[in-house]
Amino acid sequence: MIELKAEQLEIIQKMSVFQVRAGMPPTEARILSLLLVSDRTELTFDEIRETLNTSKSAVSTALNTLVLRNKVESITIPGDRKRYFKHQLKNWNANAKDGLEKLLSVNQLLKEILAVRTSETEDFNQDLKNVIAFIDFMQVELVQVFDKWNKQQQIENK
Repeated sequence: MIELKAEQLEIIQKMSVFQVRAGMPPTEARILSLLLVSDRTELTFDEIRETLNTSKSAVSTALNTLVLRNKVESITIPGDRKRYFKHQLKNWNANAKDGLEKLLSVNQLLKEILAVRTSETEDFNQDLKNVIAFIDFMQVELVQVFDKWNKQQQIENK
């Protein structure tokens, strides 16, 4: 078990609640939050389980899912048999792009839905058109934001 300050525990709780509200399972949310807040960036399975006071199966399932979703990385340290887990914070850009791609896929489905809807529900259809138009707008703007961010980072990292 790792020692955490009261402030760290409070932030883990707040971040976990936020992530659960966004649709993440509670154990996954708590693990990601712990890995962000902990003074050490790599924690063992047992440290995670003991610190969060969670069952082995729940931690195992959550870690496997987080590794598959590229949110957490599993590493080994030479001379140590234990596996360590660390947050994949460096993948934030790829994860953001993945989220955008999912949104665009949903938008394509919304367009297909609109194409087969009855014309008798004008107000509903107009609301659907507005959602589609907003997502189309976001696509253009977010691509520009990503490009601008990447250019800025290249300048700052020279």
